[in-house]
Amino acid sequence: MNKSERVSFVINTLKELYPEIPIPLDHTDAYTLLIAVLLSAQCTDVRVNQVTPILFAEASTPEAMIRLGQDRIKEIIRPCGLSPMKSAGIFGLSQILLEKYNGEVPQSFEALEALPAVGHKTASVVMSQAFGVPAFPVDTHIHRLMYRWGFSNGKSVIQTERDAKRLFPKELWNDLHLQIIWYGREYSPARGWDLERDIITKTIGRKTVISDYYKSKKT
Repeated sequence: MNKSERVSFVINTLKELYPEIPIPLDHTDAYTLLIAVLLSAQCTDVRVNQVTPILFAEASTPEAMIRLGQDRIKEIIRPCGLSPMKSAGIFGLSQILLEKYNGEVPQSFEALEALPAVGHKTASVVMSQAFGVPAFPVDTHIHRLMYRWGFSNGKSVIQTERDAKRLFPKELWNDLHLQIIWYGREYSPARGWDLERDIITKTIGRKTVISDYYKSKKT
């Protein structure tokens, strides 16, 4: 298969496996999604989804979050890790949303990335999942699979994002980035990987990755 055929194979396989695509982080609006994505840095989505119901029961708007206070935010989100930095970010961005944006989450990459503790990946998730703007947020699963599939060199998430946007049609970005995440979790994890179940990598994967996999099974 040439590269365009391999890309088509990935798109079609993912479409068959995930015709309906759930969003991994539980949320009710753009603000709660923004907070959930911020919390997911170096933390599993499962853990975030355990913590956010407690946090959002007490504060699900910028006004309520400011009333809650940074110390209480930090106490609730501690299980997600990095709680001093994340609580400061949540409190700070909530203030800015009230002061500059009337309590609404802005709908531009530039404005989102200017908020405390919000990087490009967080902004991309919010733009794609809350506002439907084409984006390709790269998490560890996407970074790993783009390398395994021979679509990117694995040197940086910035390069992986560039390669994904170049290879895949723009109108599919918002679905594909989620489909790849689910596929990575279910069929192509970093640990406990079974290549026989991983139909995409087995069919179109980087030769060195497949060879290394089989070598590791012999030792």
